[in-house]
Amino acid sequence: IDATFDSNSNKVVLTYQDAGNSFYGTAVVGSVSGSSITFGTPVVFESDFVADVIPTHDVNANKVVISYRDIPNSQYGTAVVGTVNASNNSISFGSKVIFNSSGYTSVMAAVYDSTAQKIVIAWQDGGNQAYGTAIVGTVSGTSISFGSKVVFNSGVASAISCAYDSNSNKVVITYGDNGNSIYGTAIIGSVS
Repeated sequence: IDATFDSNSNKVVLTYQDAGNSFYGTAVVGSVSGSSITFGTPVVFESDFVADVIPTHDVNANKVVISYRDIPNSQYGTAVVGTVNASNNSISFGSKVIFNSSGYTSVMAAVYDSTAQKIVIAWQDGGNQAYGTAIVGTVSGTSISFGSKVVFNSGVASAISCAYDSNSNKVVITYGDNGNSIYGTAIIGSVS
């Protein structure tokens, strides 16, 4: 399970692999009131076995972007754009888009760059020796398009995480560098 906050609708969106429904990719919208939370009806965004399900909120587009590994489809890295309906705690989705078709896509993380108004996804690219790799996505309507993927670590990258530094307008990617004693490592990304 992972979650993001949709600041446009003032709702939280939880995403997960639903083991009770063939491990389908599923999302549910939650509404917080005081110290309690109520949920709408869960919605399937991928009728396939998924893993590494990561939601991110695009503040400019007022959309939730879910990135995930589509296991039956060669474990490709895939993303889908969701629109939250605040009035009934529901979410609807556009068509899925593949951002990594080189093979096994895992250890994913994602963040929203509020200055560039872009989504940045980082992952371990199993189709390229498990190198740490990142890509920039642009949301338009209910779809997302991607630039070219970029290697940020020419070695196996594990435990990947992302954050956005709004003071310096940079993306920070942290990871375990398996080629260097699995040391905790950080690198700065500038989105163009």
